[in-house]
Amino acid sequence: MALTLDTYRLLGRSGLRVSPLALGTATFGTEWGWGAERDEARKLFDRYTELGGNFFDTASTYTNGTSERLLGEFARTNRDKMVLATKYSTLRQPGDPNSGGTHRKSMLASVEASLRQLNTDYIDLLYVNVWDFRTPVEEILRGLDDLVRQSKVLYVAISSAPAWQVSRMQAIADLRGWSPLVALETEYSLIERTAERDLIPMAREMGLGVVPFSPLGGGVLTGKYSREDRNQAGSVVGETASSRKSLNVALGWVTDRNLAIADVVKEVASELGRTPAQVALAWTLNAPGVTAPIIGARTIAQLEDNLGALQVDLTPSQLARLDEVSSVDLGNPHGLLASDHIRTVTTGDMKIETLG
Repeated sequence: MALTLDTYRLLGRSGLRVSPLALGTATFGTEWGWGAERDEARKLFDRYTELGGNFFDTASTYTNGTSERLLGEFARTNRDKMVLATKYSTLRQPGDPNSGGTHRKSMLASVEASLRQLNTDYIDLLYVNVWDFRTPVEEILRGLDDLVRQSKVLYVAISSAPAWQVSRMQAIADLRGWSPLVALETEYSLIERTAERDLIPMAREMGLGVVPFSPLGGGVLTGKYSREDRNQAGSVVGETASSRKSLNVALGWVTDRNLAIADVVKEVASELGRTPAQVALAWTLNAPGVTAPIIGARTIAQLEDNLGALQVDLTPSQLARLDEVSSVDLGNPHGLLASDHIRTVTTGDMKIETLG
């Protein structure tokens, strides 16, 4: 069924309404070697909001703070209509160990910096970003709850953390009456489906809306890569070491498996008269548990192409082909529980699942 940006969805166990595609603003600014200058970023913001989009994703350190500053500038006139999501925990000041991490000092300093950069009184959604395995979860949760009670943050969420840790945090928050986590940001796409093992089932059970990042696999699923674009040394033909394309190779995204998945995406796109990016986004957009994939664009043309995913209707046969080529081993115990070793035995009025 066709969607629009104003076909709003509830975010997790909250009453917050967000667009089915979030606009990532890590491309607002060129400090990282790619991205959009201010005027182009403004066009991206205006087009997204013109179509009813209200969900923006940033972080205190994206493009060295330019992302938040531009987003705050653009959102100023209609701030209350916007859902601004930002993150804390990445290092803000090299040489200062307390300017990063998930602890309370880092949390408060990062939030205050984000409020200044966004030029706003409150943050709609704050993510704990990049788990550090050092700070006690009670310290994190109480700090987040304090920010909510102070009205500096409205909702809290988490990104890039183990499923067992997230579920533990949610249970503690519920037991102590602290603000619960309402969203999980995690990498998820046709080429990265390992979140299906624990993260996504956990999120659905614990009331967290899933907000996938890199739904296009760093651009691999757009079909712009070929097998000539990578070699065993990890360099990219015709590209400099600082390019986004060579970075994707270095990150391990341009592999034979991923290119084979991209080939099937291109086949389906050809059948539907759509682009590969639209097909890949549509698959993620309609995956169980997903609330809003994050799209990123440097140009209006890229944004319009990504938004076209809302109109893509994949057939059961096409979904099956995409699922088959991109499937991952769920591992133990998930593989066992989904296998033929589990059988149902009927005893009287009761049905009991047992090992076969």
